Amino acid sequence: MRREGGRSTVENPGEIREAEPGLRLDELLDELQARLRAGRNTRDRVHGLLAAILSVGRELDLEQALRSIVEAAATVVDAQYAALGVVGPDGSSLSAFHTFGMSEQQIAAIGSPPEGHGILGELIRHPRPLRLEKLSLHSASHGFPVGHVPMNSFLGVPIRVRDEVFGNLYLTEKRGGGQFDEEDEALLSTLAVAAGVAIDNARLYENSRLRERWLKASAEISHRLMSGSAVAEALAQIAEHARAISCSALAAVAIPVEESPTLSVEIAVGMDAEAHRGLVLPLEGTLIGLAFTAAAPVSSDDVTEDERITPEPPRFQGLGPAIAVPIGTGAEGVRGVVLLAREAGDSVFSETETEMLRGFAAQAAIAMELAERRRDAEKVVVFQERERIARDLHDLAIQRLFATGMTLQSAGRFIEHPQASERVLRAVDDLDETIRIIRSTIFGLRTREGEMAGTGLRGRAARAAADAVSMLGFTPSVRMEGLLDTDVPREVADHVVAVLVEALTNIARHAHADRADVVLRTDGRELRLTVSDNGVGIPGDGRRSGLSNMAQRAAQFGGLLEVGRSPSGGAMLDWHVPLTTG
Repeated sequence: MRREGGRSTVENPGEIREAEPGLRLDELLDELQARLRAGRNTRDRVHGLLAAILSVGRELDLEQALRSIVEAAATVVDAQYAALGVVGPDGSSLSAFHTFGMSEQQIAAIGSPPEGHGILGELIRHPRPLRLEKLSLHSASHGFPVGHVPMNSFLGVPIRVRDEVFGNLYLTEKRGGGQFDEEDEALLSTLAVAAGVAIDNARLYENSRLRERWLKASAEISHRLMSGSAVAEALAQIAEHARAISCSALAAVAIPVEESPTLSVEIAVGMDAEAHRGLVLPLEGTLIGLAFTAAAPVSSDDVTEDERITPEPPRFQGLGPAIAVPIGTGAEGVRGVVLLAREAGDSVFSETETEMLRGFAAQAAIAMELAERRRDAEKVVVFQERERIARDLHDLAIQRLFATGMTLQSAGRFIEHPQASERVLRAVDDLDETIRIIRSTIFGLRTREGEMAGTGLRGRAARAAADAVSMLGFTPSVRMEGLLDTDVPREVADHVVAVLVEALTNIARHAHADRADVVLRTDGRELRLTVSDNGVGIPGDGRRSGLSNMAQRAAQFGGLLEVGRSPSGGAMLDWHVPLTTG
């Protein structure tokens, strides 16, 4: 062998064996360098995985944690596009979809987010790692919608939170045009485990904050009630807190109408609240009524399609998931129902949310009961004081007045002057009248509040509407507003109930209607009853004796009866009278 220009040349074949160890050494060095590069690459990827796990684990906000997981997944396996699909409550579709790598314009071009069909649904049905060289060649592939970016290589793994499949990670388009390999699958599966822990922690943190908000709301309502606030004010606070904390669009509170199988919506806040306020709903066949009678939450995935929602009046446009939760527990302890509804397309109420709502409503019921007991105790003190005053008036004042009257009456016999004698006799008569007034006052003091329970206008009107159901063949819509039991005198209440019964009877006999609306309201100055239907209207040659009676009842109190056509084409009666005070 000789050297030429720094190179070794072999002059004869016999010298080849001497060169083989050198060539073998070069190969070994090349292999060693390749392995070192692979080791460094693996080290870098492991470091990247650890950094991703740390970044994911730091997040306590659930939405932010999900975004961090998607971004970390794309970084770890060097994918151009990544997505995280959250499996919905039904376990067969996606309720949320978070993406990485696509611009807002690209997302908008695709349209509505995926629901879990095709390859995405394959991972929902079979929650195990899935690696594909070309998406379109898989039997479950349904293709891409118009405007979707092209995607070929695919890697998907499930995310488990404890024993539950929370969702799936979807990675597409390995950078550099390569394919996802076993190492990518292992790294992504490891990240998915860490993601499950991070999601669980974020959920627990979110639930703890939510429970804290419910507890603060319960404490505020209890404080208001125990400090003497009116029950109506407490109900409004229940509705406001429940709507805000549960992220609902509408909240309504209904309470039972005394001695009537109905519930009256006393409070409504949020979207289209006016359409709900004052409605009187039957216990049977309604969402609120079922929650009240069962003393348990009743939910609906979509109130616009639920048969348990009365169609009239229309009041749930734009709303979707809803839940009715009893205020209190047990058949005797339910004091009302709080109804919550979210906008259409929002998530349904989860089991955790339902339990928190139930606990909040139960605490509110306890606070209401304690406040009621405190008011009862205060009433007992007032009644005891009334009894003492009545006893003193009877034992002291009346006896003295009576004795004075007897003395004057006896002295009158000795008075010879006629005018003086007449004045004494008048004084005796005045004393007798004073004694009668005091006795009447004593009777009033000893009369307990609530002896006329069950005779309030609100309850009587609700019972009249409920009694008419068998005659009408349907349940009339009833709305009541104002202090009907307080501002309306008993005599006026008697007449308005009679007018309501007569109006509903006329609808049943003559209107051929399948809908009737009753509105009874007062502002303290006037009482107005409006009854309308969608029937044939009042014929011009029909009997008018019933209408004449209603008009006479209104005229007794200086009011009027007006008859016209309802917006639905039937008849409408408007009976209104002024309310005098003093």
